[in-house]
Amino acid sequence: MTYTYSPDDIVLQVLKEENEKYAIDLRERILNFAVQLFKLIASLPKDKEFDVIRIQISRSGTSIGANYEEAQSSTYREFSHKTRIALREANETKYWLRILEKLAIGDTELLNSLLNEINEISKILGSIVSKIDKKIKNQNL
Repeated sequence: MTYTYSPDDIVLQVLKEENEKYAIDLRERILNFAVQLFKLIASLPKDKEFDVIRIQISRSGTSIGANYEEAQSSTYREFSHKTRIALREANETKYWLRILEKLAIGDTELLNSLLNEINEISKILGSIVSKIDKKIKNQNL
């Protein structure tokens, strides 16, 4: 008899595989990223022309964790959808961080650390989305 995985089983399996690869749980890692991002935002010039960057990067940077947290207690379809949103928000945050890098403003050491971390977070979220899609396709769910 062949066991057919339910969508929930597949989500749990993918998350377990991803969390085993890294020393820190992804949820905690994203939370730590947001905290460090606020520290970077505090180091930005208070000039009015930088308001848009402060607002946008704080929204996208905190949305990553908010969507991923929300995904944890949702149906399979919602999990997949919220994880994709978290990935898109991570990519937007990366864009804003790259603008700060080009402008050479703020705490550059912290900025470089955040750029490295958002690249990793994006790869992890992308991997989760990709693996879920493959597993679902293979199971014809």
